Amino acid sequence: MLILTCLSQLQRLEEALRRSLPLALPVYGAVLNINRGNPGELEVVVDSWPNFGAILARRRGEGCRRGWPRCRRPSRGPREWSWRSPTTTPTCTPTPAPCLSPGERNHPPPPPSVGRTPIVPQLTAPPGRRLAPGVRVGTLSPAHVDLLNETWPYGGNVRSRRYLGELLGRYPHFCLQDGAGDPLSWTLTDHFGTGTHGYTLPGHRRHGHMRAVLSLAARQAQARGFPAFG
Repeated sequence: MLILTCLSQLQRLEEALRRSLPLALPVYGAVLNINRGNPGELEVVVDSWPNFGAILARRRGEGCRRGWPRCRRPSRGPREWSWRSPTTTPTCTPTPAPCLSPGERNHPPPPPSVGRTPIVPQLTAPPGRRLAPGVRVGTLSPAHVDLLNETWPYGGNVRSRRYLGELLGRYPHFCLQDGAGDPLSWTLTDHFGTGTHGYTLPGHRRHGHMRAVLSLAARQAQARGFPAFG
């Protein structure tokens, strides 16, 4: 196995994975983060280079363990990939869909696409609605980790709290706040460039807040070269 550390190799790998979207999304997101500052201190391992047949994304310096996405490209075709990724480890789910509030499921954002021109929804509330006065774009802080941990379906324990705190400190997040600066709706992104924890407080649902947050997330993802998908 070979760890890719050369920038030109990583850029070439990014292009190869882009041609295999959407099947390559889990590892592709990790490679995008590596090539854009590597905030999560990740690395990718291939079985050979440049004609690789298997690839693994993992934390730098770690051995192969459960919880990180890996894929194998069989000999039957260059664009056909088989994936092995965990389904029971919430901190490493490859491509989770954002958790919409119950009231906002009736007005989801338009489905984005994976391709050369991703579809990015506009920063507006659902048709016929406008965001409430005083609601503004803000940021989350380490002081909000307990709130995130309490509202995440996989949260409520020390491990999840540590994980959410790491995401908050390393990767982009998006938040709407009320006039007092308290968070109303938010979404986090993870090591793989995917939405990990999206939530709107119960008292502020059915106002299009999650739609606005997801629009912000999609816009910044596109600006950073990440595909918008769902």
